[in-house]
Amino acid sequence: MKVLIIAQYYPPDMGGGATRASNIAKGLSLVGVDVTVVTAFPHYPTGIIPKKYKSKILAVEKEGKINVVRTYVPGLPSKGIGNRLLLFLSFALSSLFAMPVVKQTDVIWAANPNIIAVFPSLIYKLKSKCPIFQNVDDLWPDTLYDLGVNKNSLVAHVGEFLAKVSYKFSAGVTPLSPAYVNILTQKYSVDRNKITIIPAGVDIDKFYLQKQKNQKNKNCFKVLYIGSFSPAYDFNQVLMAAKSLSDSSNVKFIIQGGGELAFELHQRVKAYGLSNVEVIEKIVPRNEVAEIMADADALILPLNGIGSIELGISSKLYEYQAAGKPILCCSSGQPGRYVMQTNSGIVIKPGDFEVLSKSIIYLRDNPLIAESFGSDGRSYVKDNLSIQRIGLAMKKTLNKTLVN
Repeated sequence: MKVLIIAQYYPPDMGGGATRASNIAKGLSLVGVDVTVVTAFPHYPTGIIPKKYKSKILAVEKEGKINVVRTYVPGLPSKGIGNRLLLFLSFALSSLFAMPVVKQTDVIWAANPNIIAVFPSLIYKLKSKCPIFQNVDDLWPDTLYDLGVNKNSLVAHVGEFLAKVSYKFSAGVTPLSPAYVNILTQKYSVDRNKITIIPAGVDIDKFYLQKQKNQKNKNCFKVLYIGSFSPAYDFNQVLMAAKSLSDSSNVKFIIQGGGELAFELHQRVKAYGLSNVEVIEKIVPRNEVAEIMADADALILPLNGIGSIELGISSKLYEYQAAGKPILCCSSGQPGRYVMQTNSGIVIKPGDFEVLSKSIIYLRDNPLIAESFGSDGRSYVKDNLSIQRIGLAMKKTLNKTLVN
């Protein structure tokens, strides 16, 4: 089987969309599928495009057995609706530049951006006369409402129209969360038989269990967030918890990554006078993320609890579990339910910094319980969500359409 993946976001880009596209590509490749990925030049979230892609519109690369074709997007930070829409439209057009170097394919998986990726996929469909499967990382345009777009605006109406059209032309839909199914079937009239839930999965070999370094000199309990500084997260809840613990404990908070909230984070840490918080504005390769996680005592996912964000499951949760660390999950929806079901950490209501503070102290003072959370989470993803298992599930799903 030959599969073409259309994905604007792909490593080294940060974010769940890039991670999911990569995990599916690797998983399919591991189970014998010939995979080609058409993606954008690395750009998310900073808009800084590596020098080797300057003055190019196309770059053909090889990652193991996976063929990767990268195409032009403008060097814009993913900040604000305007920039995002321009980047989406740019990739929808530039992804077609890869057509001359993309071989005949059996099936197309429109990975990201949600909805938008389906439209260049339709052009590739005409070339190869093959079915399209649509990925659903987030519910679009519903997610835009969480970012402040008016539901009655022209953008909203156009977005919902495009969503219905994209689902209509898709032979199958592969959401990452079961909480998306009702909205897909009821609001967008997607046939339930076309829907197969495929979780994001995790590269167990990359996010492996490691022992903490410098145990002899350890004198504090480290709580780590690593990833995108995006509006999906309520970092103020973390900072308020840090403020409440600044005088009474040996807890240190590390917030590492990059994105549109970076400046605000630095300003708030300074305004609150937090000496127990370190904001590291640095994006590192995926293999280094595992090493950074290994030096933490607990990993935090501070979701803001708004709208459709609570319906999905961040790939970050799976990586946290694979690292074998207890999770502090600020969620009132599907992510929180998942953490509870897998016994991999403590669930806190979004915004409740007092309970977050108490939960951190609880993990600090009960190392055996913290270790148990980490062990259970690691066991769950290893047994159920390795990229090879996810790849096999996706292969079976795509193959059904080919057989039929």
